[in-house]
Amino acid sequence: MIVVLPILTPLITALIGLIAWGNSRIQRLASVVGSAVGVVIAVILLLTVQENGIQVLYVGNWVAPFGITLVADLFSAIMVTITAFMGLMVAIYALVDIDKDLEVVGYHSLYQFLLVGVTGSFLTGDLFNLFVWFEIMLLSSFVMLTLMGKRAQIEGAVKYVIMNMLSSVIFLASIGLLYGVTGTVNMADLANRVSSAADQRLSLIISLAMLFTVAFGMKAAIFPLFSWLPASYHTPPTAITTIFGALLTKVGVYALIRVYTLIFNTPEIFNYAQIILLLAAGLTMVIGVFGAVAQYGFRRLLSFHIVSQIGYLIMGLAIFTVASLAGTIFYLVHVILAKSALFLVSGIVYRLTGTYDLKKLGGFYHNNMALSMLFFIPAIALAGIPPLSGFWAKFAIIKAGLEAGNYWIIGTGLFVSVFTLYSMIKIWTYAFMRKRPDAYQAPLNTIPASEARLLWIPTVVIGLATILMGIFAGPLFELSTAAAEQLMNTEMYITAVLGGTQ
Repeated sequence: MIVVLPILTPLITALIGLIAWGNSRIQRLASVVGSAVGVVIAVILLLTVQENGIQVLYVGNWVAPFGITLVADLFSAIMVTITAFMGLMVAIYALVDIDKDLEVVGYHSLYQFLLVGVTGSFLTGDLFNLFVWFEIMLLSSFVMLTLMGKRAQIEGAVKYVIMNMLSSVIFLASIGLLYGVTGTVNMADLANRVSSAADQRLSLIISLAMLFTVAFGMKAAIFPLFSWLPASYHTPPTAITTIFGALLTKVGVYALIRVYTLIFNTPEIFNYAQIILLLAAGLTMVIGVFGAVAQYGFRRLLSFHIVSQIGYLIMGLAIFTVASLAGTIFYLVHVILAKSALFLVSGIVYRLTGTYDLKKLGGFYHNNMALSMLFFIPAIALAGIPPLSGFWAKFAIIKAGLEAGNYWIIGTGLFVSVFTLYSMIKIWTYAFMRKRPDAYQAPLNTIPASEARLLWIPTVVIGLATILMGIFAGPLFELSTAAAEQLMNTEMYITAVLGGTQ
């Protein structure tokens, strides 16, 4: 039963918000309380999986491969936990960041439905239901993008929805074709049948693997399928940008890791896919960081960095060892925290100055040391400066790449790290260290103390979590390594799901 609770909690919270339509006070309370309960449940799930192994729920008692199956292994439990944590932090931030007129028309319910889609994607045990959770996530995020109805948001939302709908079409077609070859959509059952089908129809299975790579690559915003992200993520309120940047592309990465470690993991298939994944990883890192370096919009620069950081995650998958996957899982959590903290800081800067334009900012280091440190710590963590979490995350992937002999992609990753640091220094110099240009020397806006607390608390907590990841890197890497070993041990997953029905 514990497996379904992380999905039911935001679903019930969303329904409460709909029942309280027009009453923003009840919606706000439900969103925060429901998100807090979700964190508790997610932690219990993670501890349960650690202690008792992979947890499986057959919905309606239809044993796999028939019916709907929910599965929580260590990887999915980790992702559910970070999702719940970010859900709570952004829910608190949104109490100030989201206008009242957006609250009364259902923002908080949409937000919870988004968490339902993300959490369901991490826990589903079959590909068709993964498609269903993706669509819940897409519909919720599209409406959230367009809530304010401004031209920039509508324009960004159109690009966002077109690319994601195309991804959904490719994904659904891929599921249909794979079902035609294997007769199943259950992931554990597919792990058995694809291996057998590959012996007779290898070229077809490789083609299907590439179709899934394109579909999930669009969701993850890998090169050359990334243009929708920097065109849309910087347009909505900061709370929406933060939760999108934290979770949505990571669902695409999760799906890629899941299908390649479980379904398309035979040497004949993966040796072909590895070349594609390595090239995509390198180009995603380079194009993303160069796009960031060229920007002068605070949030748009950070949006390009989402793309660049996805490249590191794909690199870890492509190296395809226990060590590289452990580094990838650690990196996933690190980048969610670090990037979210930076987005939340950008929102506070905007509230104080009324602009995201770096050319119009300056002076925060002298006027607001606390805010400056809240930017500085996750910024250098993102760049990979020791002893913060980003250093250990990149170190793990780079070490795994060197051991596997993937020297050129490791060189690319190190090259990109230099420009990541440069772009963070650019923000630091323009917004924090230099004197604000005379033409924009208007007094800083005043944020009421009650609102300031709600903006600062989640920003401080996420920044602190980034520091703690660096301090406790050892135990967290042990957890990541255990999750990676589960991913590479497909028999453990298959046995947990199918049991004696194989």
